[in-house]
Amino acid sequence: MTACIVGWSHTPFGRRDGVDVEALIGQVVGAALADAGVAAADIDEVFVGQINAGFARQEFPSSLVMQSEPGLRFKRATRVENACATGSAAIHGGLTSIAAKRARLVLVVGVEKMTDTAGPEVGNILLKASYVKEEAETAGGFAGIFAKIAQLYFQKHGDQSDALARIAAKNHKNGVGNPFAQMRKDLGYDFCRAESEKNPIVAWPLKRTDCSLVSDGAAAVVLADVETALTLRKAIWFRAAEQANDFLPMSRRDVTLFEGATVAWQRALATARLALDDLSLVETHDCFTVAELIEYEAMGLTPRGQGARAALEGWTEKDGRLPVNPSGGLKSKGHPIGATGVSMHALCSMQLMGEAGDMQVKDAKLAGIFNMGGTAVANYVSILERLR
Repeated sequence: MTACIVGWSHTPFGRRDGVDVEALIGQVVGAALADAGVAAADIDEVFVGQINAGFARQEFPSSLVMQSEPGLRFKRATRVENACATGSAAIHGGLTSIAAKRARLVLVVGVEKMTDTAGPEVGNILLKASYVKEEAETAGGFAGIFAKIAQLYFQKHGDQSDALARIAAKNHKNGVGNPFAQMRKDLGYDFCRAESEKNPIVAWPLKRTDCSLVSDGAAAVVLADVETALTLRKAIWFRAAEQANDFLPMSRRDVTLFEGATVAWQRALATARLALDDLSLVETHDCFTVAELIEYEAMGLTPRGQGARAALEGWTEKDGRLPVNPSGGLKSKGHPIGATGVSMHALCSMQLMGEAGDMQVKDAKLAGIFNMGGTAVANYVSILERLR
């Protein structure tokens, strides 16, 4: 690849009462530029990732970046959307612009304001990322969609509720160390495993602790071509950035395999000339715990049907064979949709710079990122390495 991340910023995720999309964008734009050591006037292009789809009254957000930084006026600015992979899609827009030599410096912002929307309507909006002709009447909304995936997986490989609870407990434990996380509480395995008044079934077999959080938040990164990056204070290089899209209808594929994710991972590792074991950590898309379980298999950490081993044997703990979601993941951090992919890239950049604080994985050298839209429909994998 021809680009690096040279600066970033991140708001806390959670219920941000009284803060709208414009304000969230304003909280990260100037901070990311300052972190990169560049001026707004130096930016050649802007990409804003936001799904919206009814969450916020303000559509057409691409020029809102100029409200906080007038130096961005008259720059090219474009909104990007690709379901829950919107943030990574925006980053890929920036990478493409740099590769085409249309830009040297690109600002990418991911943002979402979800909590002003009532719970049932949130479910209706999220279902728009399914194949509406066949899946829109699924009970339980998008949780019901992933509950169906879990049911099919359990039919093939047995009840994996213990593994799902281990994943939830791991991510909540990791989230305690993340200052940006919506939920910073170590709930423990026993709480995550048992159905209770505080942890009810949302859509069997998924409990509340198996589901990511509705959230508000924003994150931003500044991208630069390698030559420019090497003149700045820090440079996190894209060794690979790959995308693979699959069929939208679940009826056209085996949804327990996440084949699009597998292809994206295979392409990225081949491009980077690495094996999975070379990575120091992975931030992966745990919108639901069953997604993280299947993603272990899709990335090649375990054979098909054996993802539970990685969770139950501690492979993916922060001090394990391959730490997965040391940030706490979407499960603990929250999932403001447009911001999620950008957040993943910012947090991995912090890890590689040794600036991740209590999230820090020891001696982190290479970081993998998997961000997906829908039921493994839009699949993005990045592999990052520090150049300076």
